[in-house]
Amino acid sequence: MRRIALLGATGSIGKSTLDVIARHPDRYRVVVLSANKSVEDMAALCRSHCPEHAVMGDEAAADALRTALANVPEVTVSAGAKVLDELVSSPGIDTVVAGIVGFAGLRPTLSAARSGKTILLANKEALVSAGKLFMEAVRQGGATLLPVDSEHNAMHQCLPKDSSGRPEMSNVEKIFLTASGGPFRGRSRQSLHMVTPEEACAHPNWSMGQKISVDSATLANKGLELAEACWLFDRTPDEIEIVVHPQSVVHSMIRYRDGSVLAQLGQPDMRTPIAYCLAWPDRVDAGVEPLDLVIAGRLDFEAPDLEAFPCLTLAQQAIAKPGGMCVFSAANEIAVAAFLAGTVRFTDIDVVIESTLAEVKLSEPQSLKAVQALDQAAREVASSSLAALSSGS
Repeated sequence: MRRIALLGATGSIGKSTLDVIARHPDRYRVVVLSANKSVEDMAALCRSHCPEHAVMGDEAAADALRTALANVPEVTVSAGAKVLDELVSSPGIDTVVAGIVGFAGLRPTLSAARSGKTILLANKEALVSAGKLFMEAVRQGGATLLPVDSEHNAMHQCLPKDSSGRPEMSNVEKIFLTASGGPFRGRSRQSLHMVTPEEACAHPNWSMGQKISVDSATLANKGLELAEACWLFDRTPDEIEIVVHPQSVVHSMIRYRDGSVLAQLGQPDMRTPIAYCLAWPDRVDAGVEPLDLVIAGRLDFEAPDLEAFPCLTLAQQAIAKPGGMCVFSAANEIAVAAFLAGTVRFTDIDVVIESTLAEVKLSEPQSLKAVQALDQAAREVASSSLAALSSGS
């Protein structure tokens, strides 16, 4: 019986994970659920899955959850990052699903790595903002790291692995990282100036949260995934090629030195990579409809349009600079939040990222404190850039 801590339980990854877990009550037990402020959703999940612990982002949310769960005394409700660190590091947890969106997910994921847990990594920032620090924590802690992102999960499935899940890369010549192209594929830069948050969040294939949906629409998500892939598979950016594949059937490919190309195909449903990671090295039913290749029909591939979607170019440049992706990620979070709030245009997102990368002094962070300081500096510069855009200066 695997004892699981699910971080970010009320998000799309969290809900998909709980769906898979519920299909296999003989294999998995949810011990910890965490969320930020979604009290109503968290209360419903606690009633359904009866974790031992529920952790909220602050004490006010925890108090509200305690009230909502007054008739569920078996769930201990608490709040704060310190409590979450202690729980994910405790002997009672063996598997941690890192599904918290954004920089807030870095600290508990690092704690899980240092404690040698099996980590199902869906939080990009652990690698994007602190790749060197995080991978060192994984090695030193003896953690098993399994990628949940569909693209990285596909790569993992197409590679030989050692007993700790670490891929063997000696015969790999090229990694192909696929991108759907998002809802605006084929559109010109000029046509994107007035798109709305609702349009940007209407992904043609995947059902995802708002932030990651906007990242997919700008192709910033593919830049974040490029950085992830470099750390996960010990590759340089020029050893990874990004190809747009609008059907989202091929999730990524590996080309070996003998010319063979292995691809992982499947429905665009996050339950597949989640089930793969939960059961690895075994396989379990994910509740996903089988892929019908006849119905899927043709599979198209094309190069990304870097003129219309410059976030990808900015990410490629940032990866080559110490601490660059930490700054990229922080600036992107600030800009996307402003776009979703309706205060800046869709095409202002990359403007904020570019100006932030130009202004922040870059260095490779060597500690969590240094990562936090660089992240905060980037957020302050990005916020100033947003203020300038909003005022029209």
